[in-house]
Amino acid sequence: MGFLDTLLGRSKPVKPDLDRLFALPTAAVTLEAATAFTPTGLGSVCFRAAEGGAFARLQQDVRELLDADEGPEVELSTDSYGYTWLLARHPPGDLAALVTDLHAVNSTLESGGFGPHLLCSLAGFTGPDGRRLALVYLYKRGTFYPFAPLSGDKRDNALELQVRGAVGADLPFEEDLGRWFPVWGAPGL
Repeated sequence: MGFLDTLLGRSKPVKPDLDRLFALPTAAVTLEAATAFTPTGLGSVCFRAAEGGAFARLQQDVRELLDADEGPEVELSTDSYGYTWLLARHPPGDLAALVTDLHAVNSTLESGGFGPHLLCSLAGFTGPDGRRLALVYLYKRGTFYPFAPLSGDKRDNALELQVRGAVGADLPFEEDLGRWFPVWGAPGL
């Protein structure tokens, strides 16, 4: 970054660190102790599908990689904004395996040259009262934020801030609350 960039207020984007995903199991223990939210065993990766045979082959390779362990097949869906969601399922007590799958998907897309197409990854949690929560990893920012949906496209901001306070020491949280985007209807939530 040069002197002119500093004067004009430009900043260098943060390089994504996919290994930060591996902090989720530790954060889940802290989250359960502080708020009684437990993992659901569901997680997903969101990306913008690219045109062409190379991306289609890479997407098929990702599906085969995740389906190879004889577990439930991964599910692909497309949301109303045109983003593709890949949903992975594991037993609720095996968050480490789920995180490994999410990391594998992100790494495969990144190494195939499609890193700029990655948007986010999330792991789902549920509370004793049935409330839902996701810890969302923003790929381009290298940070996490909580998302707690309520019915009617509303969100539980108080719970989101409580979760940030509870697990903020375990995960790098997104400081800019304006980047805590809602992921309505995300698979795995």
